[in-house]
Amino acid sequence: MLTLGEYQDFKIDRDTAPGLFLKHESGAEVLLPNKYKPDEFEIGDDIKAFIYLDHEERPVATTLTPKVKLDEFAVLECVDANNYGAFLDWGLEKHLFVPFAEQAYKMEVGGKYLIFCYLDEESQRLVASSKVNHFVDNSVVTVNEFDEVDLIVTNKTELGYNMIINDIHLGLLYHDEVFENYRTGDQLKGYIKKIRKDNKIDITLSKFGYKSIEPNAQIVLDRLSQHDGFLPLHDKSNPNEIHDTLKMSKKAFKKAIGSLYKEKKILILKDKGIKLK
Repeated sequence: MLTLGEYQDFKIDRDTAPGLFLKHESGAEVLLPNKYKPDEFEIGDDIKAFIYLDHEERPVATTLTPKVKLDEFAVLECVDANNYGAFLDWGLEKHLFVPFAEQAYKMEVGGKYLIFCYLDEESQRLVASSKVNHFVDNSVVTVNEFDEVDLIVTNKTELGYNMIINDIHLGLLYHDEVFENYRTGDQLKGYIKKIRKDNKIDITLSKFGYKSIEPNAQIVLDRLSQHDGFLPLHDKSNPNEIHDTLKMSKKAFKKAIGSLYKEKKILILKDKGIKLK
């Protein structure tokens, strides 16, 4: 069976004028046009190819690498638009269609948009939607508190940043956890801070407990060494100043210098800064 929007394994079945015919283990066949033929091959060779619909709505194989696959999120550029929808560059010859009804707001040529690629059940075509919140689900949470997760920024709110978690769930990174501006589509690593009773998920970018102290302490030591053993940072320093210097939160900084002080690696000079012993 051919699955649109996915890579599948095939065997090269025969070489014809339009290209190679590939055979799937299910018995299904698909054409790999001549422009995608490998330089060297033999009949019976294994080959992996991506399946999508060509301009005549026929399944076709390609060895090109698309920028997004079925059931994935990605940021893509709009290259054409009309009254029916928009067309995005996803790295293949035929552009990815976004119906007008699936645009969170009207797409414009040259704009870049976070989208979700899915199979439209009615037309049986691969399409995209920028209404990405429709494709996340928190009804059954598949992550646990303290888990490391993959994040995609969706939008900024009064509370913080909404983020897609592991391509499945929606979570929130609060403003007091943020020390730089993020753009829609930015990809980050983060951690599950709290799962609420209504399955809303709070996110943090900092590791928990002792795991966060060691790497942050090393950052402080490295920066001290680069600045002749002294930094004008202390527990009353402005959080933005700490982040600009060390790229960490004030809370993480205080944990790090507390650890270093206990290990007798630094001196804490009250209201002046920290110094290597």
